[in-house]
Amino acid sequence: MSCMFEPLKFVRRLFGIRHMDGPKNPLQRFDRVQENEQAYESIDRGVRDIPLDDIVGTVGRYHDFDNQFRPVREGENTRLEGIRRAMVQGRVMPPISLYQIKEEYFIYDGHHRIAAARELGHTHIRACIVELLPGTDSLENRLYLEKTAFRDKAGQTESVELTEPGQFVHLEKQILDHQQFLKENGTQDVDFKQAAADWSRTIYRPLKAMIEKSGLVHSFSGRTVDDLYLYISSFQWEKNAERSYGIGIDKLIPKNMEDFRELMINRTEAQYPDMKREITFFVLVNVEGRYEDQIMDKLYAQPEIDEIHSVHGSIDMVVKVTLQRDLLASDAELISEFTYRSMRTLKGVRSTQTLIPGLSKVKERSM
Repeated sequence: MSCMFEPLKFVRRLFGIRHMDGPKNPLQRFDRVQENEQAYESIDRGVRDIPLDDIVGTVGRYHDFDNQFRPVREGENTRLEGIRRAMVQGRVMPPISLYQIKEEYFIYDGHHRIAAARELGHTHIRACIVELLPGTDSLENRLYLEKTAFRDKAGQTESVELTEPGQFVHLEKQILDHQQFLKENGTQDVDFKQAAADWSRTIYRPLKAMIEKSGLVHSFSGRTVDDLYLYISSFQWEKNAERSYGIGIDKLIPKNMEDFRELMINRTEAQYPDMKREITFFVLVNVEGRYEDQIMDKLYAQPEIDEIHSVHGSIDMVVKVTLQRDLLASDAELISEFTYRSMRTLKGVRSTQTLIPGLSKVKERSM
């Protein structure tokens, strides 16, 4: 049997090093991030489960572990293997200790427990958290501090993600209004956090889920679902302003916040109404005769067009169109954009005229 000399393995054994080439994404250094963020004011966040992927760095031991928190030197493998066996046997491990700076976590104690949890395919780990608040003045940090202050005041575990500063005051007003409603309609007083918990469950989450399901946020670049929640709820429940858009939104989202709560309180998420509605209209089209068949084929291929009729008289074609629209969209703008893009730009189309039904009655004919 031949024996080949492998220099890399020899050097690793000689110096007790597992990984010669190092990690592709080395652990972040806590001290550098802390200094860059000027993060020195601390808050004890207690014990909670943290996603392993959110733990990105270490306090002082960035040379001792790779980016999966595995020990670099082989001599530490025995400890790691003992912890891994204990986890497999179901033994309860003490929480690790982490520092938090914004959305990222840095390990202070428990590197081997993290490595074992990762190797076993765990996604979360129990941790004691001390958060260090960022002190540098930036838009990102102002938003983060406002978000954190609101979450702490409301006693919430989930964060509301807004992209403009100074807007959380509107959410606090909703909670205060809801707190007053609960006091007037309940048998005992409720504090702000209790009112916030009920507001979140029966008002905020239902409307947010409806917005998420609608896909409306994709039409607003750089905005979040929470931005749209604030925009819609402020117009409906606070500003009470007249709108030139969103026909039908008042029925789906009443102008009184507590009326909306009454509609949602006994529904599951699967039962929340859809924020999209259909709009049907007709387009009268005049075309050049030599292009008529070609135009009909192109229109018929479009999924929004239900029917096309070639007719005799002053009009050449009647087209029936059904569009899906969200409740914030302007009917006029949506129809105008569709007819221009899908009809008026076709070669041979001379003119179009749009007819929007008012009251409609449709007979269902039996086969």
